[in-house]
Amino acid sequence: MLKTRIIYNWGVNALSGIYDVIIVGAGASGIFTAYELSRNNPKVRILMIEKGHSLDKRVCPIDGDKIKSCIQCRVCNIMNGYGGAGSLSDGKYNITNSFGGDLYKYVGRDEAIALMEYVDEVLCSMGGADAKLYSTHNSELKGKALQHDLHLLDAKVRHLGTDRNLIILGNIFAYLSDKVEMLFDTEVKEISRTESGFSVETAGGTYESSNMVLATGRSGSKWVSKMCGKLGVQTESNRVDIGVRVELPAEVFEHITQEVYESKIVYKTSKYGDMVRTFCMNPHGEVVSENTNGIVTVNGHSYSDPKLHTDNTNFALLVSNHFTEPFKDSNEYGESIARLSNMLGGGVIVQRFGDLVKGRRTNEKRMEKSFTVPTLKATPGDLSLVIPKRQLDDIIEMIYALNNIAPGTANEDTLLYGVEVKFYNSKVDVDNNLETAIKGLYVLGDASGVTHSLSQASASGVYLARVLGEKYKNQ
Repeated sequence: MLKTRIIYNWGVNALSGIYDVIIVGAGASGIFTAYELSRNNPKVRILMIEKGHSLDKRVCPIDGDKIKSCIQCRVCNIMNGYGGAGSLSDGKYNITNSFGGDLYKYVGRDEAIALMEYVDEVLCSMGGADAKLYSTHNSELKGKALQHDLHLLDAKVRHLGTDRNLIILGNIFAYLSDKVEMLFDTEVKEISRTESGFSVETAGGTYESSNMVLATGRSGSKWVSKMCGKLGVQTESNRVDIGVRVELPAEVFEHITQEVYESKIVYKTSKYGDMVRTFCMNPHGEVVSENTNGIVTVNGHSYSDPKLHTDNTNFALLVSNHFTEPFKDSNEYGESIARLSNMLGGGVIVQRFGDLVKGRRTNEKRMEKSFTVPTLKATPGDLSLVIPKRQLDDIIEMIYALNNIAPGTANEDTLLYGVEVKFYNSKVDVDNNLETAIKGLYVLGDASGVTHSLSQASASGVYLARVLGEKYKNQ
């Protein structure tokens, strides 16, 4: 007999134990699966299970004045909880097939764009309508970049900001609260196949469903690989992106950020022929640390409220790394570099660009003289002792290239934080419905390795909800 219990979930009083659909993970893809399925098929019984906190409890300890660096909470509030890693991000939704994942390969290019535009409509209806929609399509920046062998990728982007993003997620939660049962602070220990579908085991109970949706995001990469291995679902090694977060005075990129807000620029280095790209640009934003599987890495975000703006802009420079025989675990490679940074710096390391190119360590005395004031308390150090030479050479070359379109990027006091690592889940073998070879088992969003962005992860949730909705259209 299945257990039931009372839970804290802002509106639902008890769990019934047996469902039509169980969603593991309450990030972007999971939330939009629940939203779209409950909207179109209100009688479908849905349970969402999340190992992190509900939105109101997602507070990072280092947001206060007493704690200045990551204390490695068992479950990171930056990465886990309602809304997933996107909740406390700066809420950038890029509408494009040029980056952010390969959803178009499964659903078609036009359908992928249509799904992302629908996600944008939902976000606007939930409180994001005042956020400006930027576009690179007619930007003069593209031509200027090409003159220096820099390639600006086409995209429309709506920047919600961390503050507005939380309001929108709260509104979506309020909508779902009486339609979907949600279980927080609960880790799924095991998933098993049953005669009627699937069984989910947690510390507090066991729940069954006809359909199982794995939507755990990037932070659940190891867990998804483990579950797929046990269930016999094929996976393929993906890439890992390694680099630094750059912080400099906002004026350096102001002419770019005011026009397109976030510029996704790709550069092929002359020395190695490697691809380096800008990622997650945050005008007037803050650099932050985050905990992924016990490893502290660096990230960034920004707010929509001008009163919360800083004097700096930050963005990542990332080099993609792919591996074949005999080594295939790209995430382990990224983790080993991040662990080295944690070992040497006790967390995140910061270095002035001028010190890096001169081959000297940044220390407290040099940081005190820096005209660029850091927004994250990090350990001054030497990134050349952490990041492999090839990737570091790529990053230095990219900074000089960017200096051609944004003079000041290569200034001595430009700050580099390390390391920034973007882990990608192993690509799960799914069909055009995002269904595995096991009937009724779906993997979507960043958990599948198919998407790498908030917009595409959310769109994959909408797409799957409509696929599932066909099963229950007469219910």
